[in-house]
Amino acid sequence: MDEWELLAAIHALVALDQGDLVCSQVGHEAGHVCLAADDGMDLPAFGRVLSGRYGQRRNLAMDGYADPTLTGRTGAPLLAPFGDRVVEMRAWTHADRWIGCGAVRAGSDARPVLLVAERAVPQPDGLTEDAPWVDRVVAVTGWERERSNAVDWVTVETRLGTALPSDYKELVERFGYGEFDDNLGLLIPAGPPGSLDLVGTNEFWARSAGADGSGRWDPYRLYPAPGGLLQWASTEQQTSFYWLTEGADPDRWPILLTEDDHSEWDRFDGSTAEFIYRMLTDPRHPHSTARYFDRHWFMSYESPNKEDDQ
Repeated sequence: MDEWELLAAIHALVALDQGDLVCSQVGHEAGHVCLAADDGMDLPAFGRVLSGRYGQRRNLAMDGYADPTLTGRTGAPLLAPFGDRVVEMRAWTHADRWIGCGAVRAGSDARPVLLVAERAVPQPDGLTEDAPWVDRVVAVTGWERERSNAVDWVTVETRLGTALPSDYKELVERFGYGEFDDNLGLLIPAGPPGSLDLVGTNEFWARSAGADGSGRWDPYRLYPAPGGLLQWASTEQQTSFYWLTEGADPDRWPILLTEDDHSEWDRFDGSTAEFIYRMLTDPRHPHSTARYFDRHWFMSYESPNKEDDQ
């Protein structure tokens, strides 16, 4: 298969309601499907294409050495069909699927391999009832990376003229630039290219709204008007998410969401992380992805190391 045929095959395998994966290769157990990759395939180039569609990759094996800490939750199903023949393997996640692109030993040579494997994300049943909402979001998405996005919050909040919800700040530092369920993306301060800047976006809308901060946002006004709307997230489907900045405690700000025409508004009385957790898990949530996905994930668009930028 050529590149476009492979992409179409991968897309079909990660689409909704595909059932169990069964590989046709002799000796391979169920739980994955191997795809026919040409021997002359440019693996780095195809990997960059996959990153453009499915977010930042993870390195599972390089130069014949697999990460010894891998588990079923972190990508081991992509290595299992090949045992110790794996030379290299890169991984991407999408819903309840792993996507793998790498190479395995075949005699004295190495041949490229592409596969899609089932991905089990444990539900956060082990968390206590009083577990922080950020921890619940981490658990339900199977997110593994440690806190790595340091932000100068003093400068950010000074420029905005207000403190920000504490769990929003923790979400930014834990997850960074990307999307939950290929859908909701946080506005983050001073993020990498391609991200929407929290401060710059809200300053732009405030200038657009004029002196009274109203207009298309009626019956609400935009921050810095007292009690005005401050945007914190958006989707490609042009849904916008705002804090209603009423009251002195940002951790108690309610959330409002609206489509691009701003004709209807939904209100959520809860924290930012609780909103995201319930969006992922509660079909009754006003912007639920639980209606479409049984497993949830965070698609990162940041490079965890320099090699991923090459």
